[in-house]
Amino acid sequence: MDKRSRKRALRIAEIVVSIAIVVGIFAFASPKFASYGDVWAAVQKMTWLEIATLVGISVFNIATYWPLMVASMPGLTFGQAAVNNQSSSSIANTLPGGGLIATGITYTMYRSWGFTNTQIGLTALITGIWNAFVKLAMPVMALAALAITGQGSTTLVIPALIGLAILLAAVALFAGVLWKKSLARAIGGGLGKVASLARRVVRKPSVHWGEAAVRFRKQTLGLLSRRWPALTISALVSHFSLYLVLLLALRHVGVSDQEVGWAQVLGVFAFVRLITLVPLTPGGVGLVELGYIGGLYVAGRDAADVPIELFRAQITAAVLVFRTLTYALQIPMGALTYVIWQRKRSWRKPVPTEESPETAVAATQG
Repeated sequence: MDKRSRKRALRIAEIVVSIAIVVGIFAFASPKFASYGDVWAAVQKMTWLEIATLVGISVFNIATYWPLMVASMPGLTFGQAAVNNQSSSSIANTLPGGGLIATGITYTMYRSWGFTNTQIGLTALITGIWNAFVKLAMPVMALAALAITGQGSTTLVIPALIGLAILLAAVALFAGVLWKKSLARAIGGGLGKVASLARRVVRKPSVHWGEAAVRFRKQTLGLLSRRWPALTISALVSHFSLYLVLLLALRHVGVSDQEVGWAQVLGVFAFVRLITLVPLTPGGVGLVELGYIGGLYVAGRDAADVPIELFRAQITAAVLVFRTLTYALQIPMGALTYVIWQRKRSWRKPVPTEESPETAVAATQG
């Protein structure tokens, strides 16, 4: 089998597995937990005011990611960040393996607005790193909240410790790359060797990241010296506003704080967000819903003051409403922003000559 045929076969296998997971969860697993009729009945009990507040906080959550993009790429406007993020998110959330296509759309848009490969690569790395840091830190924050409220659970200790260990290792590596050029070269080279071993399994060529890490260090130092507070605050606000949508959805369908406390919701949310670091389906669809439903049910089943069938329906309804607002809502928004990108000719700029690392550092300090 040649390289192209092998790539096509892997792509088909990825699509088949993704579809099988989604169908298995929504057609078989979820209905056994709570009937869709009971779930719909729980949704219908929400008032118009409750629906309006959910939609409002969901729109706010979607918009909170745009400042992170603006902070990571000097020269990017808020409107451009919105168009880029929503268009790429729509594709990533819709297609199996859509992340690769979304990356291509992101790159094409940035280039049409005059940004260089160096700037595009830097914003992708920085936003990815900051999001990963927050995802890894959230289980630790959740465990602290559970301890303070007296709702601690041993089931969350292990993921919190795993998240803490990975976070400390990631921060140490990141700090090492920024500290010294020689250390950046060594860390990049080591990570490149690890990646090469994984690539060898799928018969891909080795990668060498030593010098790339040195270039990344130069480009990043100038950006972070001025913008790390904005990056950190915007990343935290983005993640916690998403948590707030889930919390409000639970309260609006009738799950009280006595049944599942806010700290317990945060713990389940943090754990599921940790799982999404390894995407198996587009946007984690199916697996994310299953994780939220199962985690929230375990957290509140012993304290439920309604029949257990109703509690199951309320939990499922809240999670499906949450995912509709934060996942499905972005798909039509992405179609609209894609049209805006095609028609907004005033944003178009020629791409300047690719700058050297030294010039890139100076540009990030503006």
